[in-house]
Amino acid sequence: MATGKNTKFYETPNHPFQGERIAQEADLLGRYGLKNKKELWKAQSQLRDFRRESRRLLGEAQGDIDVAEAEGADFVARLRRLGILGEEDDISAVLSLDVTDLLERRLQTVAYRKGLANTPNQARQFITHGHVTVDGARVTVPSKKVEVAEEDTVSFDENSELADDLHPARAEEQE
Repeated sequence: MATGKNTKFYETPNHPFQGERIAQEADLLGRYGLKNKKELWKAQSQLRDFRRESRRLLGEAQGDIDVAEAEGADFVARLRRLGILGEEDDISAVLSLDVTDLLERRLQTVAYRKGLANTPNQARQFITHGHVTVDGARVTVPSKKVEVAEEDTVSFDENSELADDLHPARAEEQE
């Protein structure tokens, strides 16, 4: 498949006007501070791809989880490294994942959960403005998936004015 500038990495819903789905999407957008529904649809499409790959591996192994996990060792290792699967989960656990499992691994959410920001939207702003580093490297992409090994290295850039605990944008968490 040719990957050009016009390649879409997400699928939109089949039925655009379903009140219940729209309400659920709006809740997720607010809870995770997503900019628009396209970001949510990208996560849903990625989850769909993970499930599809898991079903393919299980199907080729004719339901034998051990054989499927051996065949898809790289796939399972990647999901574990990203923190989407736990260390004790097997390949069949991919089928029971939810879109929130992927959204929790975004840099924006990790920074918010670590207390670097008071809201998910503020975390997004800090990241896009270049105040946050991962493993010592400045990252300006809120949707970056943070690996489990990198999670402890998420912090403010030492040159950022936000690195000061008394900065007004951070004062709210002190109270």
